[in-house]
Amino acid sequence: MAIRVTALLPEHADQVLAIYRAGIDEGNATFETEPPPWQAFDAARLPEHRFAALGEDGTVLGWIAVSRVSDRNAYAGVVEHSVYVAPTARGRGVARALLDVVIASTEAAGIWTIQSGIFPENAASLALHQRAGFRIIGTRERVGRHHGAWRDVVLLERRSLAII
Repeated sequence: MAIRVTALLPEHADQVLAIYRAGIDEGNATFETEPPPWQAFDAARLPEHRFAALGEDGTVLGWIAVSRVSDRNAYAGVVEHSVYVAPTARGRGVARALLDVVIASTEAAGIWTIQSGIFPENAASLALHQRAGFRIIGTRERVGRHHGAWRDVVLLERRSLAII
């Protein structure tokens, strides 16, 4: 399957939010229970570090985006990312292609740490991130409630070797 990674644009909004919805519905991707309206999604993510993976026909196969972790100057080089792949496109290298592009774009911008919180039940995502150079920092136990149950989150980070 040919994958083309491009900037995530407003014209991708419906497909991006549908992929986000699929991740929400599966129950092991996020604490969110509804995808946000596009305007909120757009405002919460850094425009220079969000990408869509497109299939040959232009269909969005997956997306990745980063957000600031803090407005404090000391954390200017630290971002949190999310990566989602359409259920029909999983296992084909889409998430890895997206991770590689966001790693390159953040390093070029002087960002030294990318972090992510992943439910421990999401073994595929944990393995993918470790293959991409992320390391497990630890588990935040019972950090939030999700559908009435306490959930743990594994905190991962990737430190840039080019900057540090």
